[in-house]
Amino acid sequence: MNTFTHPTVTFIGGGNMASAIVGGLIRQGHPVNALQVIEPWDEQRAKLAQQFPGVAVLPAAGPALHPADLVVWAVKPQTFKEAATSSQPHLAGALHLSVAAGITTESMAAWLQTQRIVRAMPNTPALVGLGMSGLFARAGASGSDRALVEQVIRTTGDLVWVDRERDLDAVTAISGSGPAYVFYFLETMRDAGARMGLPPEVALKLAVGTFLGASTLAQRSEDPPQTLRERVTSKGGTTYAAITSMDAAGVKGKFEEALFAAQKRAEELGREFGG
Repeated sequence: MNTFTHPTVTFIGGGNMASAIVGGLIRQGHPVNALQVIEPWDEQRAKLAQQFPGVAVLPAAGPALHPADLVVWAVKPQTFKEAATSSQPHLAGALHLSVAAGITTESMAAWLQTQRIVRAMPNTPALVGLGMSGLFARAGASGSDRALVEQVIRTTGDLVWVDRERDLDAVTAISGSGPAYVFYFLETMRDAGARMGLPPEVALKLAVGTFLGASTLAQRSEDPPQTLRERVTSKGGTTYAAITSMDAAGVKGKFEEALFAAQKRAEELGREFGG
């Protein structure tokens, strides 16, 4: 790989996550002529070309590709193997970063014939630069490889490294799928507020602002979430009534079960599409 500040980055797949990373790179000054996207769907190619003028958008990997320093795999798990085996001859010498759920680096190494692989589990707030990604590097990825991946992923938000690949299944359950849990609670708070008599848009604004504020407070505070919760849960008060009701309904235990269900499904995806 070259040591230039702006490596050539090729994206296989041009969906939301690829768009988030491309947009983040461009905002940070990455030249558009050092970015290229392989996207087989005509409609999506046209959308990408309009959204990112100057970025090469191609229907398939081939001789037209510039030699890539980094390849970002942003394809669906069920199409990864086919895309990898067909594209591999045109991607020699590149570092590979996968943002596909479930597909293991062992499978990727076999399909791509390289050990320079980093696997990431991002989430959709990357679309607004507030994503959270978990990363695992295969032993064949060097320190400079990891640094390049960090440089790219940080354009979409924050990140953590895990030492064991299987821990990415837990990352998937907590943060990869996590935005949907927040949206689920936002829906519920909006609907409940409306039934209490508030206009739905007012209830939603209150709910979104509360999640944003509470998350920021938790991020900046040295105290654990339990302590922060206890500070707003005066015995006999309104918050106490809500928390007591949730505890009586077993909400915490059911939510934990849901997280484990997501982790289990992440494991299954690797077995299902990794052959």
